[in-house]
Amino acid sequence: MSEQLTAARRLVVKVGSALVTNNGAGLDLGAINEWARQIAVLRAAGREVVLVSSGAIACGMQRLGWSRRPSAVHELQAAAAVGQMGLAQVYESAFAAHQLQTAQVLLTHEDLADRKRYLNARSTLTTLLGLGVVPIINENDTVVTDEIKFGDNDTLGALVANLVEADCLIILTDQLGLFTADPRKDASATLIGEARAGDAALETMAGGAGTQYGRGGMITKVLAAKRAARSGAHTVIASGREAEVLPRLARGESVGTLLVADTQPLTARKQWLADHLQLAGSLTLDAGAVDALRAGSSLLPVGVSRVDGDFERGAAVACLTPEGREIARGLANYSSSDARRIARHGSHELEAILGYVDEPELIHRDNLILLDC
Repeated sequence: MSEQLTAARRLVVKVGSALVTNNGAGLDLGAINEWARQIAVLRAAGREVVLVSSGAIACGMQRLGWSRRPSAVHELQAAAAVGQMGLAQVYESAFAAHQLQTAQVLLTHEDLADRKRYLNARSTLTTLLGLGVVPIINENDTVVTDEIKFGDNDTLGALVANLVEADCLIILTDQLGLFTADPRKDASATLIGEARAGDAALETMAGGAGTQYGRGGMITKVLAAKRAARSGAHTVIASGREAEVLPRLARGESVGTLLVADTQPLTARKQWLADHLQLAGSLTLDAGAVDALRAGSSLLPVGVSRVDGDFERGAAVACLTPEGREIARGLANYSSSDARRIARHGSHELEAILGYVDEPELIHRDNLILLDC
C-alpha cells in the first residue's frame, strides 16, 4: 500500500454506525476521541481530511430509548434529528482537544444532483479544507426520502471523494477488510490484501447487509470503491478497531484491503454526470450507436430503439446496450415524449417530426459519460 497511501494528500475517512455507536449501545466516546486524535496526527503531517460519519439515527434511537430501528420514515427522521445533536457535540469536543475546528455538513442526493448546489457544496468543502477545518459529513436523514436518499454512507463517502477530488477513501468498518467469502460463514475465507477497484469478481465475493444499526454491508463498500475510482481515488477497507489504523495507512502499511483505482481521473463535470445525477429514464441503443459512443461520438436519435421513463429536456438518462447493460449516461436534449417520436429517425428529419429542432443530437458527447468501455 506504500505508494498509493504515502502520496495521498487529501483523504476521505468514513466510519460506520457499528463503530460510532459501539454496536448500538450509545455513542462510543472512546472510539470517537481516538479517531479525532489519529486525524489530528494526519493533519499535523499536512494531510487534509474529510470525515463521513454514520450514526445519527443509531444515536437518536439510543437517546430516545428505542431498541429496534423503526420502519416509519417520520420516526427515522425524528431519530436522526435527535442523534445529529449528539454527534455534533461529541465530534466538536473530540477535535477541540487537539485544537482542530470542525464543521457539520448535511447532504442529500438532491444537493449533488443539482449542478449549482453540487458546485456550492464543492466550494464549501474545499474552502473548509483550505482553512484547516475538518468537515464532518452525514446524510441529512432529517429530511431525506426514498427519492433522494444515498442509501448508505459508503456511497456517500465515495461521492464526497469524487466531489473534493480526494486521493484516497478510507472506509473504517467492524471487519478486517474484504475477504474471499463471508468469514462469519466460511472458515476458509482469506483476507484480500489488494485488488483492482471495479473488478466484477469483488462484487461476487462481497456479502450481504450489516446490522440493524447500519444499512451497509461489504457489497456497498465494494461499489463505493468502484465509484471513488472514477475520480482516481484509491479505497481502503479496514477495521476501525485496528490500533493506529489511520497513521499506519498514511505511512503505507498494509492494513485491511486496498482497492486500487487504475483508471484516469474524470473531469469534475464527468464525475457529476457519472455519479451524482439520479436517472430519470433510459434509452436502449442499437449496436451501431453503442459502437459510435465507444468511439467518442454523440448519441443521435437514429441509434435509439426504445425510450423508457418520463423525463424532461436536460434530465439524466441511462444509455443501454441491446442486451440492457448500461454503458453510458448523459443529459437528454429532448423530453421523453419527443425522444419517442424521433427515435430511429435521422437528425435531418427532426424538424418535420417535431416542428422544431433544439439539437441534432439526442445527447451531445460533452454531456455524456461512458461507464463501460
